[in-house]
Amino acid sequence: MKSFRHMWLIAIKDLKLFVTDRMALFFFILFPFLFVALFSFILSDVGSEDERLVLHVVTQEDRGGLSHPIAKAIETEDESELEPGEPIIIWDEDYQEALQAVADDKLNGFLAFPEDFTKGISLGYGTNIEVVADPEATYGRAALNSMAEAIASQVGLQQVVRNAITGLMLEKWFNYPEDVDRIGQEMPGLISVQGGVRLRSSLVEYGVEKVGEVEAEEPSNFVVPGYLVMFVFMAAAFSAETIVRERQNHTLERLLAASVRRESILSGIFAGTAAKGLIQITIFWTVGILVFHMDLGLSPAAVVLLSILMVLMSSAFAIMLATLAKTQRSAGSIALITSLVLAPLGGCWWPLFITPRWMQFIAKITPHGWATTGFNKLLVFNADFSAALPEMLSLVGFAALFGIIAVWRFRTSAV
Repeated sequence: MKSFRHMWLIAIKDLKLFVTDRMALFFFILFPFLFVALFSFILSDVGSEDERLVLHVVTQEDRGGLSHPIAKAIETEDESELEPGEPIIIWDEDYQEALQAVADDKLNGFLAFPEDFTKGISLGYGTNIEVVADPEATYGRAALNSMAEAIASQVGLQQVVRNAITGLMLEKWFNYPEDVDRIGQEMPGLISVQGGVRLRSSLVEYGVEKVGEVEAEEPSNFVVPGYLVMFVFMAAAFSAETIVRERQNHTLERLLAASVRRESILSGIFAGTAAKGLIQITIFWTVGILVFHMDLGLSPAAVVLLSILMVLMSSAFAIMLATLAKTQRSAGSIALITSLVLAPLGGCWWPLFITPRWMQFIAKITPHGWATTGFNKLLVFNADFSAALPEMLSLVGFAALFGIIAVWRFRTSAV
């Protein structure tokens, strides 16, 4: 009970120092919202454009094959004549160049006709339409698959019609060889219809229906969490400077001399640092909801839990940093550099889902990257609680790692 009281008093002392420091309150609580307001305004129209999909088609057949008129028929000649939502279709000449462009992330994917496309249809043994797509290009891959299915369906339908017409003509020819003139008169009608349905002039047609306006994504849903992660971590990291100062002026040694246990000192410092972080996230989410009209998604509990784990991880990092730094100045310098380096790498300044894959890979070695990814899942993509579990567990892992190092190296003397 006495140890808990000591821990509580140390935490309250650190919290009082924080709330009475006007500069700290401005920099770690008010200052972040200047960035939030600025970038929310700049990004307010992002995502409101009705962007067209750009689909590429390639044929490996020689000229004269059936794939060439198909590609020509679906190729976009004039973009200004396209209906809203209708894709732009580009006919590329070289299969290998298109394949390399997908491998180099210059192209999301393409649809390819094989060399034996016409032969397979003519001889009746069938053929395949190849879809090459980047696994991460979800919309492009789905559109290419749909286009391939539409082409296969139309070509297959017309092939069935031709076979049926051929069968009817042969049957009438053999049954009524003397009535050649009548067969010749009926032939155009047989060719022009398929069971009462007229053949389409194009193998692929697009139907576009507008069901509403394209709404821009609320920028605060990824701006606020990004700066929350950045400034919660930065505020905690700068606490290391205070810890080192108290170690250098022998405050921690005097606490030990007053029968305060080492565990109580360590727990009190951790609790005080975490309390500052909890105040920050409470203000961040309150202002975000009331002022910036944020939506906490399908699982507000997951958002809150992820925020708390971010606070605990940052607090553990602060104590670890204090145990590694020898002077107050070095602790402050390391805290500043670490915060400013990890913030952009971890997606605090921009959403990670718009960055290249190599940057997303680097972000995984930072706690910021896991935290912002979890917030993006919950707030931008409306994922449920279970989707953010990997990010939560990763923050727990970082907190445990930093905490173990902090406990192992924590000392009260300046020597």
